[in-house]
Amino acid sequence: MAAVDYTKPEYYTNRELSWLEFNMRILGEARDKANPLFERLKFLSITASNLDEFFMIRVASLKDMVHARYTKPDIAGLKPEAQLELIQEKAHSLVQLQYSTYNRSLLPALKQEGLELVTAHEDLTKEQQEFVDRYFEENVYPVLTPMAMDSSRPFPLIRNKSLNIGALISKKGEKGKSEFATVQVPAVLPRFIELPASPEGHRSVILLEEMIERNIDKLFLNYDVVCAHPYRIMRNADLTIDEDEAADLLKEIQKQLKKRQWGEVIRLEIEEKMDEKLLKVLKKEFDVKSDDIYSISGPLDLTFLMKMYRLDGFDHLKTPPYKPQPVPALMEEPDIFAAIRKKDILLHHPYMTFDPVVDFVRRAAKDPQVLAIKQTLYRVSGHSPIVAALAQAAENGKQVSVLVELKARFDEENNIIWAKMLEKAGCHVIYGLVGLKTHSKITLVVRREEDGIRRYVHLGTGNYNDSTAKLYTDCGIMTCSEAIGEDATAVFNMLSGYSEPKSWNRLSLAPIWLRKKFLSLIRRETEHAREGRPARIIAKMNSLCDQEVIAALYEASAAGVKIQLIIRGICCLKVGIPKISENISVRSLVGTFLEHSRIFYFQNGGEEELYMGSADWMPRNLDKRVEILFPVEDADLKKEVKHILDIQLADTLKAHELKPGNTYEKIDKRGKTLLCAQEYFCEEAKKRAEVTADPALTRVFIPAEPVEDE
Repeated sequence: MAAVDYTKPEYYTNRELSWLEFNMRILGEARDKANPLFERLKFLSITASNLDEFFMIRVASLKDMVHARYTKPDIAGLKPEAQLELIQEKAHSLVQLQYSTYNRSLLPALKQEGLELVTAHEDLTKEQQEFVDRYFEENVYPVLTPMAMDSSRPFPLIRNKSLNIGALISKKGEKGKSEFATVQVPAVLPRFIELPASPEGHRSVILLEEMIERNIDKLFLNYDVVCAHPYRIMRNADLTIDEDEAADLLKEIQKQLKKRQWGEVIRLEIEEKMDEKLLKVLKKEFDVKSDDIYSISGPLDLTFLMKMYRLDGFDHLKTPPYKPQPVPALMEEPDIFAAIRKKDILLHHPYMTFDPVVDFVRRAAKDPQVLAIKQTLYRVSGHSPIVAALAQAAENGKQVSVLVELKARFDEENNIIWAKMLEKAGCHVIYGLVGLKTHSKITLVVRREEDGIRRYVHLGTGNYNDSTAKLYTDCGIMTCSEAIGEDATAVFNMLSGYSEPKSWNRLSLAPIWLRKKFLSLIRRETEHAREGRPARIIAKMNSLCDQEVIAALYEASAAGVKIQLIIRGICCLKVGIPKISENISVRSLVGTFLEHSRIFYFQNGGEEELYMGSADWMPRNLDKRVEILFPVEDADLKKEVKHILDIQLADTLKAHELKPGNTYEKIDKRGKTLLCAQEYFCEEAKKRAEVTADPALTRVFIPAEPVEDE
């Protein structure tokens, strides 16, 4: 039988187009009237924030390739130029849908609920006009810096992502001749201001740029303002760091961060009704093509909706906040080290609280028996209790080693601050590795006990960030397994001193041999299927775009392996290809929490194996990052993790299924049980905490409500 070529371009989807499809799924949540109104605002804000980052990094990277005349096609057979054309077409459609949702659905719904967003300052009542003008004089005017452009003053530097108002002005009495001027909408002031409530109690807010536009003549006293319109630019923010040439990585990254403010302009957003002459000036000065200009019917930069979400008085239009529950194993045994000695502990965030992870480091910092703490940090919160605990541990005389990844995108500045603070406290800080990002999530605590030295390890799928741990779904394991402890020591020795051990016990690392591990696990299932043994793969991750892994999945599917993929974002694999991917299903869950955990199940002929880790199936994770895959070995924990996958596969409310036409559709609910996996886990965590606190309570869980056929 002729060998099948699983690498044909028609078997793959372009990763950028797949990402835009993912952002469209988030936009679908903003359009879904079943979601509370303020949650819809939040989803729309997320789509805007996502799109900004996508342009600054992915689109910018493709433009760099075009400038460099790089013509190698991607796995879907598309060259960079062709990718850019398709991206622009899809991105323009996405932006149109964003603003259609905002103008035609969300604004009227907000007004109905007693909150009006004033879209034109001309619509203000007399009382509101007086308030706006007074507020401008007292709070806004002193902060503004109007900048004109003429022969003595060149076009000013417009900062990346900043909101600005461009104007054409002419000297009083000199008609026909106009000059360009601009003023930045100050980010230090609130983006929207609440106006005095009406006698009926209706509330109104006005955007800062509307307030400035209304009073812009006060900035150019000897001029007539011909026109004034908001605009916003997006610059190339993809840092280019030659690590081999950089004598000091810390200084090099600090230098590169400043360059983000004057990178190439890759997108220009303008108000839909902008004057043609004004647009011509912007187009020329920013050197942008027509395809890169987004004419917008509404306020630029919808990320302000996330701040509007925090307005008081609208709790009835929001999903009630969920409080992460205690971890049952730690409710029964408050001493975290004693609890881990009894049994491995599974953590499932945000359903279970992240506090034990913070407590693990805090207690280790204070415990006189602890000799050393070692940890990798990729993204941490603004006021990280973990970083504070590590600093305290060093001050308490412990041996503290921390790898702070300086190349964590858009967190570089934050991580530099933490790294310097930790060094000052006496920690040994490693600034990542040359050519690699350290994306693994591991903490090792070395403790002296009665029977000798014992190593306690936390391994996770998500960052050591107490803030995002309330918003992202992640898993972790705490263990004092001797084999994993040995591997953890080897990991840190490798990170700090390049000493790679000859063999590993339980952990698999990228870029050393994680790719080989995943491929061997997939191929083992293929062999089981060919020989008639049970063969099934369930894999949950953020993104799937590695060609070699997808080709292995296609081969497994063709051999009869049942493959169920739960992929939040990018998926370059196609389903439903005859004799290639007929046994593969793909679903994406978009809900209140951001799905972030990576879980991998292999049926292995009945001898089930389960793994969790920090890596997605992407070339960058398998080849260019330090990642860790760890096994779930405890029988009870295996059941727990399998249960997580089963519930996600049963979700009928927030799941989207990938169809053979390469589109995603919500699950058809007819005749199915109504189930939202995230809500299920919230309720289950509450029930478990109650049962642990009071064992007399039953462990029976509330069944999901069946849906009647329509």
